[in-house]
Amino acid sequence: MTEFIPPGTRWVDLPSPFPMKRGGTLHDARVAYETWGTLDASAGNALLILTGLSPDAHAASRDDDPTPGWWEAMVGPGKPIDTDRWFVVSVNPIGSCKGSTGPASVNPATGELYRLSFPDVSIEDVADGAAHVVRRLGIERLACVVGNSMGGMTALALLHRHPGISRAHVNISGSARALPFSIAVRSLQREAIRLDPNWNEGRYDEATYPESGMRIARKLGVITYRSALEWDGRFGRVRLESDRPDEEPFGLEFQVESYLEGHARRFVRRYDPNSYLYLSRSMDWFDLAEYAGGDVLAALAQVRVERALAIGARTDILFPVEQQEEIAEGLARGGADARFLGLDSPQGHDAFLVDMDRFGPAVRGFLDGL
Repeated sequence: MTEFIPPGTRWVDLPSPFPMKRGGTLHDARVAYETWGTLDASAGNALLILTGLSPDAHAASRDDDPTPGWWEAMVGPGKPIDTDRWFVVSVNPIGSCKGSTGPASVNPATGELYRLSFPDVSIEDVADGAAHVVRRLGIERLACVVGNSMGGMTALALLHRHPGISRAHVNISGSARALPFSIAVRSLQREAIRLDPNWNEGRYDEATYPESGMRIARKLGVITYRSALEWDGRFGRVRLESDRPDEEPFGLEFQVESYLEGHARRFVRRYDPNSYLYLSRSMDWFDLAEYAGGDVLAALAQVRVERALAIGARTDILFPVEQQEEIAEGLARGGADARFLGLDSPQGHDAFLVDMDRFGPAVRGFLDGL
């Protein structure tokens, strides 16, 4: 498979060997990142962004890559994460196919792609890779770490495993542990990929690619990223051409089906299936409570930050807003000035990407107070 690396990507080499939480090591591995803004003389204005499963490090456009980033409305001069003030670092997770070492990378020991020989990836491994980038950039302490979705999990692992690495934290639509519903959905996504004959135990190529499995996996994901309220408002029961010939039994009939199909087809050849499997499973495994005898609030209380904001959409079914409320409560128990903000966005889990009228002011207001 081909890796998908934005033009502005930079890399930090990880220590070799790099130990993984669940066993195994990486050799000659690297983590991809991008930066915006200028680091001040004291290196005190650094802000780290930790991403969800599928984004690359290209959160916003840059001079060397003017392509709009996945968080273009949030990051940039004068925007909620203001690059005129902050030196912003965005890191691509270990295990991805978008610059950081993952299953689609070449194993230096064999000269072949890792595929399923890649070690098990945990959220903690992703956090350790991000911490190494921060240190290599000469940053002893971040002003703030911002994590959304899977990145919210990574941020909590980072803060827990690297005490003092950040003064503040913004957790957006994240969680301290995976819940049964989200585990079940991701399990079905992985099953769809694995049951595609072209997956072939991870041994596919461009000519024999598990496209059907990836399409179904992506559709399942997109359904959970938005809310039933938005699906109804955007599509209702509007059908495709009602007089079209029935070319395919049980084929696409409603506009919402056509939308999902188009969205999935745009994604499937832009993300490595094995990377999807590895990072999806890393979220299911994550449970901060394992560090405090099964008590998630006690584990969160072990995190030391001065200030924190946990925000989410009340319509989010994948990372329910109660999980962000739990994060704020646990961090407050540890002495942080932590608050929770549940937003009445109709757009579900993806609201932080699209509902800037609500999420933008919340992030800006918190950062302005730092």
